[in-house]
Amino acid sequence: MTSAAEDLVAVMTGFARTLRAAGVPADHERIQGLLRALAHLDAAEPRDVYWAGRFTLCASADDLPRYDRVFHAYFGGLRAGRRQPAAVTVTRHTVGMFTAPGRDDGPAPVASAGSAEVLRNRDVAKMTGTELAEVHRLLALFRAGREQRRSRRLRPSHRGRLDSRATIREALRRGGETARLRYRVPRTRPRRVVLLVDVSGSMTPYADTLLRLAHALVRCEPRATEVFSAGTRLTRITAELRHRDPATAMDAVSRAIPDWSGGTRLGEELRRFLALNDARGAVVVIASDGWERGDVSLLGAEMARLSRMAHRVIWVNPHKGQEGYQPLTAGMRAALPHIDDFVAGHSLAAFEELAGLLGETHA
Repeated sequence: MTSAAEDLVAVMTGFARTLRAAGVPADHERIQGLLRALAHLDAAEPRDVYWAGRFTLCASADDLPRYDRVFHAYFGGLRAGRRQPAAVTVTRHTVGMFTAPGRDDGPAPVASAGSAEVLRNRDVAKMTGTELAEVHRLLALFRAGREQRRSRRLRPSHRGRLDSRATIREALRRGGETARLRYRVPRTRPRRVVLLVDVSGSMTPYADTLLRLAHALVRCEPRATEVFSAGTRLTRITAELRHRDPATAMDAVSRAIPDWSGGTRLGEELRRFLALNDARGAVVVIASDGWERGDVSLLGAEMARLSRMAHRVIWVNPHKGQEGYQPLTAGMRAALPHIDDFVAGHSLAAFEELAGLLGETHA
């Protein structure tokens, strides 16, 4: 496979991955169909890429608006039905993906898509303002599945537990003749997710993006998601994040949080959270670098208490995505024995990993 072909596969795989995050079922088989279609078209022509993807990656009419939004965001402003110039603005760090080192043959037709793929794995703390704006735009399209749990409530079904009352009522309506048996099965509901986002000074490069991720999770499951900011005090910000517009939500959050860029007393915040909120059966996600300024033994004790109550405990540490990272801070060492999943939180790829964990079924 030539270098250009490898670049095309990488770009289209990243595009399909972003579509899946937005709810379009762009699976491996559909990606292969797209690549086969592009082999007979001009992959440097945005119009060809748009229609090839639309025909091969979308499964129903409901997918089309999502496809258009993601295509527009991923390929840097190209829209359906318009013939755009093939050249697209390329950010400085992506030129090497499509041209030989030291050479610049002008704008590359698919470089903006390559830029999105680079941004997917890039540390948000190292991004420019333009790159962050693009990541925020992609997060606005983000969709995450949610693990389902069985409810105590039952619903009618063709099989399952015999519903004697409904069966008898049916028989009485028919003059005492039993036409068919009625059954019930437990309803399913999305498992509750609680996020605690560290907004202390050491988390400043990541806090805004993590809160935008929290906004996306609230938007997907508003009744099954709670969000708190944690620093020197615990603040519930779920209501602020229920605004559909990300900018409006972030403005409301910035007004609601009184301790931006302060210290971190996670042990005290966890104790307050567990005293005022029920974590039983929930997936609790703590987004923090573990720089504890308070009593580390208290943090360990409250994490142990939390792990006994919650369905799962996930710790998101942005520094985990850095090469050679070791959890050496006292706060992380105290928390680690009580964590089910320890993941990075520094990039779009890390957010996708977290979304996958939230969608998995765990006993």
